[in-house]
Amino acid sequence: MALSYEFSIGSVRAKECSLFSAADIEQMLALGSEEELFRFLSDKGYGDGDTVDELLEDNTRRMWSYLRSIAPDMEIFSPFMRSNDIHNFKTVLKGMMSGRDTDDMILEPGTISVGVMKEAVESRRFDRLPQWLSEAADQSYNLLAQTKDARLSDALIDRAYLSRLQTDAQETKTPFLAEYFRATTFYADIKLLIRAARTSAGRDYLERAVCPVEGLDKPQAVKKALSGSDALLKYLSSIQAYSCYRAIEAYNSSPSEFERYVDNYLMQLTRKSCRYGIEGAQPMLGYYLACENERKIIHIIAGGIRTKTPPEKIRERLRETYG
Repeated sequence: MALSYEFSIGSVRAKECSLFSAADIEQMLALGSEEELFRFLSDKGYGDGDTVDELLEDNTRRMWSYLRSIAPDMEIFSPFMRSNDIHNFKTVLKGMMSGRDTDDMILEPGTISVGVMKEAVESRRFDRLPQWLSEAADQSYNLLAQTKDARLSDALIDRAYLSRLQTDAQETKTPFLAEYFRATTFYADIKLLIRAARTSAGRDYLERAVCPVEGLDKPQAVKKALSGSDALLKYLSSIQAYSCYRAIEAYNSSPSEFERYVDNYLMQLTRKSCRYGIEGAQPMLGYYLACENERKIIHIIAGGIRTKTPPEKIRERLRETYG
């Protein structure tokens, strides 16, 4: 019997009750050790494992298993799975070129078999990869082999993913996803431009790494980045798209506040479009992104506990929740 969106929406609405509340997060902030955080998560049934990281990994596996059990069509999640493909290809490429075993660093699920990736690198037959990745994979391999330029090599793979995300934005029948993918690409470019301006990256790097996206004048942005951080930030503070000017205000406060602002912007977009949706795939997408956001919050809390950061400082870094 085929699954229906009516069924998936009802299931997701019930499942959302298992997401952590503001009170749960406050309880985690009050914990004094990683062992206490582990017990808290275990008692909540968050996952199985012997460490916080293992619980997080198991929770990810459970989430994907659940989504597969209720989704009428898993293709809607392919753009998100492709982010794992990008990580996996970089891992496979660098591991095989350095002779290191990197199997324990592979992320699941993806849309490309890791075995196919390994065969493509070993044989240098990158046409075995999907078209959206094959050319960038070939260029990335040559860069590492000839120049050892890992930064540009990674940037080419990242741009291939972002370019594919722009195709997804054009092809999707879900307006929320189109806006979400464009915003994701836009802020990936902004982060790259800021890093490049700080490190005095050259024009060739910027031209090859920045992905064209609606809302960003690439030639002008590249020109400003080449002029230095001050010129770039002044230019970015004039951009209205995706509330960029507010993101730069946050950056001027601190880079971590900028990262927090961007994540919150995307979560606000998700909450607005998906939290109370009553049809189609949006409720499932909202639940998926809420779970990803929740794991990020737990990572931040766990990191703060490990470094003995005061709870009030950890709280300043936390992202908005879906609820």
